[in-house]
Amino acid sequence: MTPRPDRPHPAHERAQAVVALGGGHGLHASLTALRMLVDDLTVDELTAVVTVADNGGSSGRLRGEFGVLPPGDLRMALAALCGDDQWGDTWARVLQHRFAGDGEMRGHVVGNLLIVGLWELLGDDIDALDWVGRLLGAKGRVLPMALAPMDITAEVRGLDPDPERLVSVRGQVEVATTDGVIVSIALDPPDPPVTPAALAAIDEADWAVLGPGSWFTSVIPHLLVPQLREALVATDARVIVVLNLAEQQGETGGFGPADHLAVLAEHAPDLAVHTVLADRESVGDGIEELRSVTQALGAQLVVDDVAVGDGSPRHDPALLAAAYARIMQSAVPD
Repeated sequence: MTPRPDRPHPAHERAQAVVALGGGHGLHASLTALRMLVDDLTVDELTAVVTVADNGGSSGRLRGEFGVLPPGDLRMALAALCGDDQWGDTWARVLQHRFAGDGEMRGHVVGNLLIVGLWELLGDDIDALDWVGRLLGAKGRVLPMALAPMDITAEVRGLDPDPERLVSVRGQVEVATTDGVIVSIALDPPDPPVTPAALAAIDEADWAVLGPGSWFTSVIPHLLVPQLREALVATDARVIVVLNLAEQQGETGGFGPADHLAVLAEHAPDLAVHTVLADRESVGDGIEELRSVTQALGAQLVVDDVAVGDGSPRHDPALLAAAYARIMQSAVPD
């Protein structure tokens, strides 16, 4: 890790620098929680590194028409970093507003159009996202996982009459909704360009957070980008893996908490994990199996109450923030 002369105190005695990697609703929940820790000074630097493989909806349409990165997950990350004041709340709602009606604009999202417009105007993906962040008063920075749009491909079992035959499925939407069992995933292109800012954020972080989110299409893809994976393996940042609350039909059907963790380890066996965070109720009777897989990775297991209380498989940002704070504050230097 690059020395930071402005941070002379040990990590457990000062505010932390955090990089969160993922996409979609899972990353939105994680960033909303981490943004709360910026407010209470537990976190002083927050960076999101966001998946850019979406090929559906408004993002897919804009990607196809303009040849740009799909903006949807980037937009959701920016919205999550808006403050709780009137300014932040208003801009978060504007950014997330989806047009109705029956015309060509139907289904497009205001934030997607704003981001793509700034990309065209400024000609720089990172500079444009920084400008959106400044407009929103975002309490952190949002960066794309790669500087070129990519496709997720998967080898899937169960789509052919021969139960052992693997079928290739291409596209984030198609992979996320497959009726088969995903055996492995890959990226096309396999080695996309990465912004130096994302690599620097990982290098300089005290904590790197992976998950929650769509496991095969939002979380694991970061570990398949060679430069990002090398940075995550080399960094001194402690890695927190946040497990999903339930299986995702079509993508992780039949998966329990231990299965999510095992699949991640299969795709990145050289990644050192410091903490695995799981929801108490979601783990249920699978606690011993999860503990065994966690110990095999050399990580500590933290089981906490981080789900909303209405029975839906969603993380509660306030509870997740409290869990993050306890993990960060309890860690001591190696």
